[in-house]
Amino acid sequence: MNIIQAQNPFFEKYSTPHGTIPFDKIKTEHYEPAIREGISRHDAEIDAIINNTEAPTFANTVAAYEKSGQLLSQVSTVFGNLLSAETNDDMQELAKTMMPLLSEHSNNITLNEKLFARIKAVYDQKAQANLTPEQNKLLEEVYNSFVRSGANLEGEAKEQYRALSKKLSLLTLQFGENNLKETNDYKLVLTDMSQLSGLPQSAVDAAAETAKEKGVEGWVFTLQAPSYSPFMMYANNRDLRCELYMAYNTKCSHDNETNNLEIVKKLVNTRLAIAKLLGYNSFAEYNLKERMAENSNAVYKLLNQLLDAYTPTAKQEYAEVEALARQLNGDDFTVMPWDWAYYSHKLKDQKFQIDDEMLRPYFELSKVKEGVFGLATRLYGITFKKNDDIPVYHKDVDAYEVFDKDGKFLSVLYTDFHPRDGKRSGAWMTSYKEQWIDGATGENSRPHISIVMNFTKPTKDKPALLTFGELETFLHEFGHSLHGMFANSTYESLSGTNVYWDFVELPSQFMENFAIEKEFLHTFARHYQTGKLIPDELIQRIVDSSNFDAAYACLRQVSFGLLDMAWYTRTTPFDGDVKVYEKEAWAKAQILPVIEETCMSTQFSHIFAGGYSAGYYSYKWAEVLDADAFSLFKQKGIFNPEVAASFRENILSKGGTEHPMVLYKRFRGQEPTIDALLIRNGIKK
Repeated sequence: MNIIQAQNPFFEKYSTPHGTIPFDKIKTEHYEPAIREGISRHDAEIDAIINNTEAPTFANTVAAYEKSGQLLSQVSTVFGNLLSAETNDDMQELAKTMMPLLSEHSNNITLNEKLFARIKAVYDQKAQANLTPEQNKLLEEVYNSFVRSGANLEGEAKEQYRALSKKLSLLTLQFGENNLKETNDYKLVLTDMSQLSGLPQSAVDAAAETAKEKGVEGWVFTLQAPSYSPFMMYANNRDLRCELYMAYNTKCSHDNETNNLEIVKKLVNTRLAIAKLLGYNSFAEYNLKERMAENSNAVYKLLNQLLDAYTPTAKQEYAEVEALARQLNGDDFTVMPWDWAYYSHKLKDQKFQIDDEMLRPYFELSKVKEGVFGLATRLYGITFKKNDDIPVYHKDVDAYEVFDKDGKFLSVLYTDFHPRDGKRSGAWMTSYKEQWIDGATGENSRPHISIVMNFTKPTKDKPALLTFGELETFLHEFGHSLHGMFANSTYESLSGTNVYWDFVELPSQFMENFAIEKEFLHTFARHYQTGKLIPDELIQRIVDSSNFDAAYACLRQVSFGLLDMAWYTRTTPFDGDVKVYEKEAWAKAQILPVIEETCMSTQFSHIFAGGYSAGYYSYKWAEVLDADAFSLFKQKGIFNPEVAASFRENILSKGGTEHPMVLYKRFRGQEPTIDALLIRNGIKK
């Protein structure tokens, strides 16, 4: 080992608890040499596989390939995760060099003819190979991933594929960077107290805190959700609501260096070109081949079913909100998009006497954490113990050891709750280490999982008090983390959340169901000052109001699904007007008046830079599954240990080792229908 390697933590065996990432020792300059060395070692491991003089077998080819590239995987995982959770200018600059390099390396492997020939030889003999179901699944996944990454291409087509995938990697990076920069750069500075009229004290305090951080006088509101959402819901000043709304909904569409309009076109056309090269008519056709939905007809069938079922109710919801707004402002008042949160909140308050500010005192973050962890203990018997010896990448991050019901170590869990400049918006779960079982020793190597969110921050006077929506977000991401933590597969690439994209949201959305269950809320929801339990009548109001504007919310998700499908079912390159195309694509799901200048596509990271291309429908697909699954818990008892054990065994621990519909039917005893969702949302009685 040379001197540079000796000083680089990535090259040492980690001496941390459970071999966790030594974040405290990693510096930006460590990534590049470690990635380059990782590529070099991976290349050597691939060479060893293809130069093996023995005939190709599952063990010497497919299993060997599965185990290869560990250093590279480790470094690029840390780098990729921190680009989202704790980035800086230097890392973003480095990413511009590293991402194409990683893309090129990936292509060098999947387009390696000798390697593919060995994998194909094993695949062609699989009927005689006497493989276990899991080995069979791994073989299929590896073979298909090569074919889907251009292994069957020849000559010029292969070089085209390389160039296109390299281009795609840079475009997604640029799209995300522009989005983050535009989000971080915007601030609405208010200096007159009257401009804060209507805002709850928590939002005013947070804005004062942000102003202090940014070194300006007065109050600062940003495009981060904990700042943006309360302003849109409570601020009486309509002009300011409009200003903030327009800033948010025109992100990356301005005439400046962070404009994503051309990048959207390039991303769509590059993905289409890749799909065509691989023999598909559209990117959706290519992508859906590896999804539960299987084809775009099935996706449109679901989206249209939802449109038909929810549109009449959504129109009634809009009419009701507008009636209240006209009562307050006169008969010629039209509810515009920047009015929706404000007046629908007023209507909700009028109907149910409930709002976020009333509930916040009962959702103090540390108590919510106890409640969510406690729910996992009650359902599955697992326990959580904070360990300050585990290094973290930011002072706001906590690390926990998670133990199974028999006391055995199950996983590490990192929690990262609050917004900061180096963190992208939204919430997500990821892993720093997947689970696998060592074939030689039988040792079960346990995972390191992370959940990242952007919750309301504490202020100098108050702890972090969450909204009800933030409680649901916590449950959602925690559901993903359980999927990762319970992983119990032989192979890393089939482990945990490595499942079909439209199945991955089932465990997360399933957990959200508990948010309105009294038995769950009673375990933790106490007033942060008085210690009093949340009153039953307040819980009843949460339950009664849980379907308020549910149809509007459903159509909003459907509109995103339609937009996504419109971009990726295209069979010809796009060179039109992005804004016009967008508005046509989702027109039938729009309930609010349409504003010409706005543009969702330029900031829609999910479908342009985040893996949900031709996949955004997955949220609604999984919602059908989660409503159906939770209906069994409702029937047998929401903490029923047998049902929970079956859910863990058949869904949470199996990863991608079997087809998701097989797993689901094993748990549920039947295929899901849309009925449970319609009943839950009050659309169907």
